[in-house]
Amino acid sequence: MWSPVLYLFGFDRIGVAVSDIYFVDPDPLAGQEGAERGVRLELRRLDQGELKGSIYSARPITVDRPIWRVDLLESVSGTPGSFDRTHHHPGVDGWEPGRRVFDRQLSQEPLKWLGERLADLEAVLDQAGVGADEVSPADVTGLRERTPEIVETVARLLDAVRAGQAGLPEGDGSGISVRASWL
Repeated sequence: MWSPVLYLFGFDRIGVAVSDIYFVDPDPLAGQEGAERGVRLELRRLDQGELKGSIYSARPITVDRPIWRVDLLESVSGTPGSFDRTHHHPGVDGWEPGRRVFDRQLSQEPLKWLGERLADLEAVLDQAGVGADEVSPADVTGLRERTPEIVETVARLLDAVRAGQAGLPEGDGSGISVRASWL
């Protein structure tokens, strides 16, 4: 049985969260009926709190609201590797994602597309309507340097989904319940 996993890559004021997902939309758009599974990646705000004790104490870190989301999804009843439900949400309003945006290149070469976007944080922020002042130069540099590692993590998790080891429904496996591991 798969245990949900959450991968976090943290920088200064932003982080990247990656998890598997099994999802059934209760009100799907035409052509998007049925269960979906895959990998979700979110660019999230981070907040580093004040020390709660001595200088040796652990520092509280809060993984806060999303800025941008990518869902590398496929329909459960479809062909593995089709990326037929793969999309991104270029904007997020508070905690709610904006509309799904389907991009042919994202579905054809999802890992390449993802790597290009992660390496260009400024463009992602611009598209999301987020001011560049919400990130630091350390965020831009750190994300760019860690992009290959993040993309490799996504690839491994996608392999686990295809192998039936991740992106599974909760419970008895009937597909009735909905589970998004962490995100």
